Amino acid sequence: MPSSDKIALVTGAGSGIGRAAALALVATGFRVILAGLRREMLEATAGLAPSGSTLTIPADVADPASVEALFATASDTCGRIDVLFNNAGTNAPPVPFDELTYAQWSSVVAVNLTGAFLCAQAAFKQMKSQTPRGGRIINNGSISAHAPRPNSAPYTATKHAITGLTKAISLDGRNDDIACGQIDIGNALTEMAAAMTKGVMQANGTIAVEPTMDVDAVARAVVFMANLPLAANVQFMTVMATKMPFVGRG
Repeated sequence: MPSSDKIALVTGAGSGIGRAAALALVATGFRVILAGLRREMLEATAGLAPSGSTLTIPADVADPASVEALFATASDTCGRIDVLFNNAGTNAPPVPFDELTYAQWSSVVAVNLTGAFLCAQAAFKQMKSQTPRGGRIINNGSISAHAPRPNSAPYTATKHAITGLTKAISLDGRNDDIACGQIDIGNALTEMAAAMTKGVMQANGTIAVEPTMDVDAVARAVVFMANLPLAANVQFMTVMATKMPFVGRG
């Protein structure tokens, strides 16, 4: 399916998975709106893409006013949004559960869950009203949507919640031609996941190096989901390093 003249908005586009997905979408013909907290990081992503193929809009997904301004600018500039990759996320320090502070918990919930909701809702409104109607929302769930790592309560809880949000949007979007799916990613080698190559805590308390995969594999999966016709949907997809300790007993 040709992607020309289609508009995608990627949150957390300044680095890692967001950057890789944004550039992969550009390569298949999308014009991509790059959203994220740090303008310099977004501009670095834009610098890797052909001139005119991206639009940089700094935004804080946890701030309702910032999200409203992001989507208003996107709509005014591009006229429509065909795909939202709801990718922005954060984590708390891996401290024991009883030592986790309310501030640490709240900061993760604000970005990972409330931020995903705010962006999805804004995209939903745009997709519902534009002509032709409809679009696709892809939520970044993580394999933490299925199983936790030690000392990861805020991240795990929010990613489990993303699964419920994905299902709710998928159901509520049916009458308006809005598809919603979730990609669950495990051990893509980004700056955030670099610790995997040095050793991270396992469920039994030991420290072990874990296999990783090239982030390009994730980008290709996002492009596949984004390019489906709206009559088809990848509801859930897991993309993970083949040998990482996730399936079975590890």
